[in-house]
Amino acid sequence: MPLIVNEPVERLSRPYSRRWWALMVLCLSLIISVMANTALTVAAPAMTRDLDLSSSDLQWVIDAYTVPYAALMLLLGAIGDKYGRRGSLVLGLLIMGAGGVAGAFADTSVQVIAVRAAMGFGAAMIMPATLSLLAAMFPRRERAKAITIWAATSGLSIAAGPLIAGVLLKDNGWESTFLINVPVCAVAILAAYVLVPPSKAGDRGRIDYGGGVLSVVWSGALIYMIIDGPHFGWGRSAFTAAAIAGVGLLLFVWWELRHPRPILDVRKFAQRGFAGANLGIAAFFLAVFGVFYYLTQHFQFVLDYDPLETGIRMLPLAFGVFLGAALTGVLTPRLGARVMVTLGMVGGTTALALLIGVDTGSTYGDFVAPLALLGVSLGLAVSPCTDTIMGAFPESELGVGGAVNDTSLELGGSLGIAVLGSVLASSYAANLTDATKGGGVPPEALEAAKDSVGAGNAVAQSFDERARQLTEQAAQAASPADAAALKEQAAEVARGSARMADAVGSAFSDAVSHTSLIGAVVLGAGALVVAVLMPRKSAEPQPPAEAEALPETPQTPVPTRVGR
Repeated sequence: MPLIVNEPVERLSRPYSRRWWALMVLCLSLIISVMANTALTVAAPAMTRDLDLSSSDLQWVIDAYTVPYAALMLLLGAIGDKYGRRGSLVLGLLIMGAGGVAGAFADTSVQVIAVRAAMGFGAAMIMPATLSLLAAMFPRRERAKAITIWAATSGLSIAAGPLIAGVLLKDNGWESTFLINVPVCAVAILAAYVLVPPSKAGDRGRIDYGGGVLSVVWSGALIYMIIDGPHFGWGRSAFTAAAIAGVGLLLFVWWELRHPRPILDVRKFAQRGFAGANLGIAAFFLAVFGVFYYLTQHFQFVLDYDPLETGIRMLPLAFGVFLGAALTGVLTPRLGARVMVTLGMVGGTTALALLIGVDTGSTYGDFVAPLALLGVSLGLAVSPCTDTIMGAFPESELGVGGAVNDTSLELGGSLGIAVLGSVLASSYAANLTDATKGGGVPPEALEAAKDSVGAGNAVAQSFDERARQLTEQAAQAASPADAAALKEQAAEVARGSARMADAVGSAFSDAVSHTSLIGAVVLGAGALVVAVLMPRKSAEPQPPAEAEALPETPQTPVPTRVGR
């Protein structure tokens, strides 16, 4: 039987007929990349127990994914433009799938960290490829709608990760959160070959590898500094990374301004709309990732929900994203990007402001409105920002455009976890010290409890375990007097456990309130800057004059017979 293949889309002249089916493949690939990070936050406690991870090990298990993911996107996006965007997508999915298998069989912290780094490499190929293929497949009149669906999927993935991980962890070990990638990647790879047309730049020319390497150096060092400094102290390694990031960025800009075909034309950042859209994405995901980081902890350690219950309770965020995306699809053509992005950022600021009221008496009902509003606001703002960024690039640089968008997102998210996480940790430690004053808590126990809310709960549980042991000893005491003394000790230790648990919950609730205030100030300031930078006109970007004529917009595939 003859083999039917699709002719490369560059040669054809009509809109690609299966572009909406292909968009589903791109969204599935996007879900894999985003959930690989958010799902692990729920599996972290089980992984810590089984692999005996230190706090430093656990931090790098999570962040080993982030460093190559953020650092390599620009270079890999350019490579995808030149050599094939679909090939880049498929190769990234293969690496993610292989990483899932390897991660499930890893039994040391070093192995897990190495696997996570490899998966971050794969994600750095997938993410820019999804946006560049989307922009290549859809004619400009439909591109904004397609990007809206892409952005809604991105928001959904953030909330879906903990939910799916929670379901898996009910009856399986942490390894299942790695293995889930394998069948999904297999389906996405097969679907990509069936539904996604081949696409690459027709006139990309030689790749600016010098600029690509410099982009890897400065962005990788910056992400490392963001992670290392707040969590491990501003010592020599963090300051060294900061110096490398600063010098690397200056060299990158200098190189790109002088290169005849730069990997990224840095002059684009002088365009108000482009700069404002990148700032808007970075500021929004700083807030969203920060909120996600501390609310998942609050739900598990203060409100005592298990991983699945926590994932379910994050769903208002996901539903809100879908509602916001539907609204922005209708309103952006009428009101323009500036209004929608500003409105979204103001809504996000309001959501964070509502969380300032969190205290020890707060129930889940107090979080529903802020989560839903944050989701709606995210849906309103991200799609116009992404559309503006992608519209600033010609068809030959769509992979680079996608990489710029995703790098802004990842930098913002990393800053959110690092900066707001640092504020959270310092506020919690100070609050716990105040809450336990005069409570008779041993200094070593207090120091251990100040490490994190999880550590605080563990200290309280250790008191419970000690009380149980004393009660058992009282039952076996040689004399009634000894039994009475041991029972009194057990009762005092139990009271201490209750006081510690209350102090931990109160300290963390107050820390959530304080951190939300800081997040609201940061996002509110970002909203003001973006409102000034974004142009007043419609969100529809104005591409280069020749862009529409470039042969990269995917068209209806013409069946070509290969073989006999």
